[in-house]
Amino acid sequence: MSLWRLTRSFPVAVQVLLLNTLGVSIGFYLLIPFLTAHLGDLGMSATLVGVVLGVRTLSQQGLYLLGGSVSDRFGARGAIIAGCTLRTVGFALFALGETFPVVLVAAVLTGVAGALFGPAARAYIAVEAAGRRAEAFALFTLFANAGALAGPLLGSVLLLAGFRVSAVAAAAIFAALTVWQVVVLPVRRVRPASTSVWADWREVFADRRFLAFTAATSGMFALESQLYLVLPWEAQRQTGSPSSIAVLFLVSTVLTLVFQIPVTTALQQRRARGRSIAVGIALLGGGFGATALGAALSPSPGAPASPWETAWRLVPVLVTTALLAAGLMIAKPFVYELVSGFGRNGLEGTYFGVFYLASGTAAAVANAALGWAAGVADGRLPWLPAALCVAIGAVGTTATVVLHRRGILRGES
Repeated sequence: MSLWRLTRSFPVAVQVLLLNTLGVSIGFYLLIPFLTAHLGDLGMSATLVGVVLGVRTLSQQGLYLLGGSVSDRFGARGAIIAGCTLRTVGFALFALGETFPVVLVAAVLTGVAGALFGPAARAYIAVEAAGRRAEAFALFTLFANAGALAGPLLGSVLLLAGFRVSAVAAAAIFAALTVWQVVVLPVRRVRPASTSVWADWREVFADRRFLAFTAATSGMFALESQLYLVLPWEAQRQTGSPSSIAVLFLVSTVLTLVFQIPVTTALQQRRARGRSIAVGIALLGGGFGATALGAALSPSPGAPASPWETAWRLVPVLVTTALLAAGLMIAKPFVYELVSGFGRNGLEGTYFGVFYLASGTAAAVANAALGWAAGVADGRLPWLPAALCVAIGAVGTTATVVLHRRGILRGES
């Protein structure tokens, strides 16, 4: 089945949210990758730039739980529209503001926006695509990756006219998405809540099956985030060229765009969800063995003598990147599918909020630990960060296998 026909086979609400995901991803990556350089051009110190970027991330990850509850209480549609509206305002402030307070407010608004529409979009898809959740989340991942590829390319072109033009374009994209969703996204009746928000949170945090699943799979997101940390470090160390980093993102994105749907389609009828997730996490972690081996064999690479030598030194990191993409293609749609199946109807947003809060925290802790490991290694043990990633994958794989064998993963087939 073609991508177009597969997308059209879902309810209108899912189709709208998939296109919304594409637009959100394009608008986000059109601007955010270039934000650090822009803040530096405004004369901000490295400390202030770090504060702005950190506040944006914290505003999003720290409020996922609240965003999920808003989705359950007031409807996913309203949370999605509110999120897009806030990001429109935030990106417009990036275009207009040149002082630290204004930029900080913009960072907070864009983070809160993500906390609102992130859990809400996934909860909405989980409800509307009941029975076909794995396929829907596979498409969700594909559309997000397509936007992540197109966004920086468009941003690079617009940046020729200045950062302000890029920011205005990003704000315009989110404004258009807001209006489009108000008009097109179907309204769904929200049943009045019979419990308090605190009671909902207690219910989720008392669900030991869900918490065990979240702990087991949080390593997947910690490893996924290494596409922005460990792998760029090693690529630049081996080649001496920052441009090699772009190759990693290109390989990861293209593989996902080409193979995500065939992989999910092939696995959803043939393999239990727990086994698929375990295989995916094993590939994620095991792939870093290639980078660790490459770093161990060339601990102090000199300047590459030729393009061929540069390409050869990049091979271990590219192998890791390919296996990272493969593992995510296998595991992520089924992880999303199972998250939405743990709780009762009406708590999907809260479950996704807790899941993303935990996985985001795990990724932040892993990044801090790997950064510390890189500092400790200091050129003597360049393989150490990648080796720790292998260990993270091994722990996550083992934990998922145990949960699967004990029948803890609800909704498996």
